[in-house]
Amino acid sequence: MILLVPANPLRPRHPDEHFAAEAQAARAAGIDVAVVDHDALARGADARRAVASVSGTGTAVYRGWMLRSERYAAFAELLADRGVVLRTNAEHYRRAHELPGWYAALAAATPLSVWTTGSDRASFDRARVELGAGPAVLRDYSKSMKHYWNEATFIPDLEDGAAAWHVARRFLELRDDDFVGGFVLRRFERFTSAEVRTWWVDGVCVLIGPHPDSPHDPAPAGIDLAPIAPMIAGLGLPFVTVDLALRVDGEWRVVELGDGQVSDRPTTIDPQMMITALLVLAR
Repeated sequence: MILLVPANPLRPRHPDEHFAAEAQAARAAGIDVAVVDHDALARGADARRAVASVSGTGTAVYRGWMLRSERYAAFAELLADRGVVLRTNAEHYRRAHELPGWYAALAAATPLSVWTTGSDRASFDRARVELGAGPAVLRDYSKSMKHYWNEATFIPDLEDGAAAWHVARRFLELRDDDFVGGFVLRRFERFTSAEVRTWWVDGVCVLIGPHPDSPHDPAPAGIDLAPIAPMIAGLGLPFVTVDLALRVDGEWRVVELGDGQVSDRPTTIDPQMMITALLVLAR
């Protein structure tokens, strides 16, 4: 297996500092490591140059910054031309990276959601009415702006169309060119715990730890994954993360599912643990 990581912009032959520890752990485990130019991939311009340093053939796993689904598809194509096959193909990536790809399978375990296929006011209002009155959380297909909770994420009552659209407009401003797909409105649920990030390979949980936003909050013992395990396995995705939080009624709920390749590793999880999990993908 080959581990692909973003290159350091200032030292292009070396891994980006954010992924250097994982690259070092991979080499120690006997895994080949190659760097790619993430900025070139994200721009889509001169993307062939982005993979120029990838040598050898075989299966590869990417651990890096997010890419739009169409950029990831181009990335996979460029690698295939060099005899390197991403373990997560373009279809897998889109289904994990964008909420409409995974929502139906996990609907029973995650907040009720509706979405648009664009960013216009009329589409937003249709989705708002469909979800119904009450509080909601706003995001797009791939990301929220939860660090701007009051101005671009939380909508106190969807029945107030003007106030809801004010939040949506601010969300669009902040996401700008990074906006993906359409608006997603999710019914607000009250949680009593920090989020827990779980890592899954071929439908099996291989690692449980804190969320990167709260890396020093240990994952509670005894989380029962049995209710969601068949749902995640049913998606047929090679490598994903599932973020969970405890609702006020004591039920663990899925806050987010994402592609594991572009999910951040909390600083308190040893990089070797991540590489051990990735080795399962090579089997």
